[in-house]
Amino acid sequence: MQLHKRDVVDAAATLLDNYGMADLSMRRLARELAVTPGALYWHFANKQQLLGAVADRILASVDDVPAAWGDRIAEICGQLRDALLSHTDGAELVSASFAAGQSEAMTRILAWLADAAGAAGVDPGHAPVAARTVLYYVLGFTADEQSRLQWDAAGADLPAEQSVLDADPSRRFGFGVQLLVDGIAARRTSPV
Repeated sequence: MQLHKRDVVDAAATLLDNYGMADLSMRRLARELAVTPGALYWHFANKQQLLGAVADRILASVDDVPAAWGDRIAEICGQLRDALLSHTDGAELVSASFAAGQSEAMTRILAWLADAAGAAGVDPGHAPVAARTVLYYVLGFTADEQSRLQWDAAGADLPAEQSVLDADPSRRFGFGVQLLVDGIAARRTSPV
């Protein structure tokens, strides 16, 4: 049976879900697919490219939305968080791929957020910075959320939440996104 790129990505995503990012290696993936590690390098030059392809698979459900700029940012952020939470260590993997410049999906998401910041009236030179700030918030929040879920699943004694807002990750996330949207609105250089 011929090995296809999508088979490699599917198997890598399954390993990610079953074992987490720390145990996703080229050697383990090759063993899972019953091929030599060299066969994987036919499809991906290195592990970073493979992780980028897995990140793009994770983010396939994230799409741009036709809405006013603030709602557009909030909706994209919500979709991104949902996609990251749908896979074990999704935020960690996507963050690493983004940092390495290996995720085409993150490049698109970044462009949508920068466009929304520009539509808000943010100076064109600052709109990409605003977009990255929003992305960093979503990645960081979701990585923390996934870590807490893993600790909780392991039976760790975590500190009690301080308020109703703290106890509900979705409300806490939405509050943070709204803070960012309000900050973007405050940085307008032109009326909308």
